[in-house]
Amino acid sequence: MIKSQLLYQLSYGPTQAGYLRREARGVKRKSGTFSKKGFPARRTACIRARMSDLSQTSGTPFMKMHGLGNDFVVIDARETDAAITAPLARALADRHRGVGFDQLAVIEQGQAADLRLTFFNADGSLSAACGNATRCIARHEMDRTGAAEVTLQTERGILIARDAGGALTSVNMGPPVLDWREIPLAEDVDPLHLPIAGDPVATGMGNPHCTFFVDDAEAVDLATRGPEIEHHPLYPERTNVQFASVIGPDHLRMRVWERGTGITLASGSSSCAVAVAAARRGLTGRSVRLTLDGGDIQIEWRDDGVWMTGPTAHVFTGVLTPEFLRGL
Repeated sequence: MIKSQLLYQLSYGPTQAGYLRREARGVKRKSGTFSKKGFPARRTACIRARMSDLSQTSGTPFMKMHGLGNDFVVIDARETDAAITAPLARALADRHRGVGFDQLAVIEQGQAADLRLTFFNADGSLSAACGNATRCIARHEMDRTGAAEVTLQTERGILIARDAGGALTSVNMGPPVLDWREIPLAEDVDPLHLPIAGDPVATGMGNPHCTFFVDDAEAVDLATRGPEIEHHPLYPERTNVQFASVIGPDHLRMRVWERGTGITLASGSSSCAVAVAAARRGLTGRSVRLTLDGGDIQIEWRDDGVWMTGPTAHVFTGVLTPEFLRGL
């Protein structure tokens, strides 16, 4: 069913090392001619044929990317006239009948910046910020253009991304929002000590966050606690939820429940919010490594904003078929 509605091409494939590992395990390799890249010639021809077939397929192209397992579908609206809507976002987010993602990111030509980005959550709601998707798209655009820096216009403002070397990408997510009205909260309370059981911290990073500092983040029942706090009446626009443990003066362990999505392996804006909250509480310095379920990310709260540095991955490129789009 999916194959008739959704076509995609993987940007990775079997490697010569993979064939060598099979031989090491005692798996016999069929005789035949190998191409220059180390693939059997017959297999290489098959891969090329499939990619050629896909390039002729009509539909809406997309990219699948992730930052530390926080995964995204990215549609470059500069290359398509397809309408990107909340129903499309919800359909694509379905990991069984769509593609599956934590967030959908849409690229448009920027006016005040190189690119303009719009983000959808898995439930079809909009988000003003998505740090890991911003890093992924920035890396893609820098690789595409050869630039070492790119500017990205979001509802959060204009963000600057830079090549940090070592296959890492840095993004300045802007200054944190600390005023209760702008986070926003429903009433005038101290964001550093919210009147919620567990004494969490409220921070805005273009989207609202609620951070709990606990002895053991891994022991928290995130599937239960996450949605309870997401819909807390103190947050009129709902909130992202984090549970973090202090490992050291420059190291935090963190788990996240994302507003409109649920449990994710990582979250860029959540990482920034947790780092800011920890520094404000005096638990860490302003430069900290966060270990999430999907891996490590570095956050530095500088005078010009909160900088986030980490790896990105472009997993595959595909095409949404007209049949899939008509079925929405």
